[in-house]
Amino acid sequence: MIERFLKGDRLIAARVISMVEDEMPEGQDILDLLYGRVGAAHRIGITGPPGAGKSTIVDQMALRLRKEDIKIGIIAADPSSPFTGGAFLGDRIRMADIATDEAVFIRSLATRGNSGGLPRTAEDICDVLDAFGKDALIIETAGVGQTELEIIHAADTAVVVLVPESGDSIQAMKAGLMEIGDVFCINKSDREGADRAASILEEALELKGNVAWKPPVLKTVATEGAGIDELIDRVRDHRKYLAEHGLVERKRKERIESKILTAVRERILNPVLEEVKRDLSSKVEKVYLTEITPTQAVEEILQGLDL
Repeated sequence: MIERFLKGDRLIAARVISMVEDEMPEGQDILDLLYGRVGAAHRIGITGPPGAGKSTIVDQMALRLRKEDIKIGIIAADPSSPFTGGAFLGDRIRMADIATDEAVFIRSLATRGNSGGLPRTAEDICDVLDAFGKDALIIETAGVGQTELEIIHAADTAVVVLVPESGDSIQAMKAGLMEIGDVFCINKSDREGADRAASILEEALELKGNVAWKPPVLKTVATEGAGIDELIDRVRDHRKYLAEHGLVERKRKERIESKILTAVRERILNPVLEEVKRDLSSKVEKVYLTEITPTQAVEEILQGLDL
């Protein structure tokens, strides 16, 4: 499989991604063997509220990048289907312009209930596509609102896509998306209110104070391709800034640290939680009958654990 993967076999790449997404041991084994090839691709996150036009922007960015012969991997997170748990929407349909390009690999992923806008395996799947030889990875979040902060860990450059109607809510977004954006984009800017939204956003970003990188605010009409070239230029400017300040290495080390800590946490906690669940119903019954309080139940559980 690895030999075929390294020769560019898309079917094998899709199979490896499925193994990693389903958290199969074989998938992790293959990823471990490929890990020396990871680290070259620029990871671009596209996030923002539902209906902002993220998929159209991804489509247009990929079209422009392909004209420069840049090989692209696209990871598009969708809300999980309530029936199958799989990706709810087919991004190959929404990104019809690039779906048939052999140098573009598109993968729809279900968030599987993760509130951060990305499935927990998204970073590993980015590593698979990185090792597969993609020059740029575009990661589109599911569009669940202001909680999509995981993109800051998965991407080197985070693009926040808003619409003219976002103007009145920008101040309330400062604690969420406002804090993670490296580039901001007012899409559908042919609508009324685009200039006002851009102005409010620029004022809000000024409050971040004297920072080395000042996030630019752009206006696009993705359905017409307007503003996409400038968006790509600003994304490249940010990558250049990261390289000049040694931040590419720091971001990758932060990703590695987060991955290790998460894995260690799960390896420690999961067996403990399984042990807790075995006696949990009896504790619930005691609390229900007011024989003990919830706090006392916690204390009894902790005393009984073999830690």
